Amino acid sequence: MPSVQLPFADRGEAGRVLAERLVPLGLEEPLVLALPRGGVPIGYEVARRLGGVLDVLVTRKIGCPGQPEFGVGAIAEGGEPVLDARLLSQLRLDEADLAATVTAERAELERRVRAYRGDRPLPEPEGRAVVVVDDGLATGGTARAALAAVRPRRPARL
Repeated sequence: MPSVQLPFADRGEAGRVLAERLVPLGLEEPLVLALPRGGVPIGYEVARRLGGVLDVLVTRKIGCPGQPEFGVGAIAEGGEPVLDARLLSQLRLDEADLAATVTAERAELERRVRAYRGDRPLPEPEGRAVVVVDDGLATGGTARAALAAVRPRRPARL
């Protein structure tokens, strides 16, 4: 079996490489929102190099009823579900079909927010440069949900 050459030794290295690519943007004290768990070590390196503030932005995948590992959308704290309309159409599902799943994922999302942050609120992104970091994008669903949750809070840059 051939070995696979990974692009980075670990998430810390990935974060350092990403941070160097972000330096030319000249972001001043950005708010770095890392999607747990894999995005946190990457976000740590980005925040450290850019002189930013690190926090987590909790997201949850919304799975297909009966096949929870098959994502049809996602939700981020403070946001609404972001669903893949084309995929739902192909599967002949609508939002009503996902209601129980969305309710369960919201509850789990809130539980995780409390576990990660306790009663401390998410830092306010309004007027700030915000960098959202994860460790990969399989479908991009959780990243889209994260951006959709942050954008209405009016960051200066996202």
